[in-house]
Amino acid sequence: MATVWLGLGGNIGNVFVSLAKALRRIDENSSICVKAVSTIYRTAPWGIEDQPCFYNCCTEISTCLTPGDLLKLCQTIENAGQRERQIRWGPRTIDVDILIYEGIVQHKQQLTLPHPRMLERSFALVPLKQITPDLVVGGLSINSYLKVLNCDHIQRLEMSRNWWR
Repeated sequence: MATVWLGLGGNIGNVFVSLAKALRRIDENSSICVKAVSTIYRTAPWGIEDQPCFYNCCTEISTCLTPGDLLKLCQTIENAGQRERQIRWGPRTIDVDILIYEGIVQHKQQLTLPHPRMLERSFALVPLKQITPDLVVGGLSINSYLKVLNCDHIQRLEMSRNWWR
């Protein structure tokens, strides 16, 4: 079983319901065990700024799925949530990204691991730090990356530990 960290987010529709449904679908897969889920963070849009704020969270899972099979599951969950890929970095109902797949570094057209822009995105690193504060990526701690990023636009929402169940 490999440890994997996923980032989830969205900014249109009922995002809280979409995030919870996505996490439950991940947890229902017999090849996955959800280990931890962050709270939800309200964040400013990234890339295209003229759109509603996003709501983001991260989850740590253990899985025997290959990175390719896990990517297919993530895309199936996005499709079930009516995710439309019209504009890069544009509005979306749900986004499920593989951030880190323990022990795997790859640069393939369909999937690059670790996620190629993860270390530039405080909206991914802040919830990731909440569930795995000592995580090291590329030889540096999450805190090291966060020191150079603007986190002013990130608001942690108060919610129960098992908000997604």
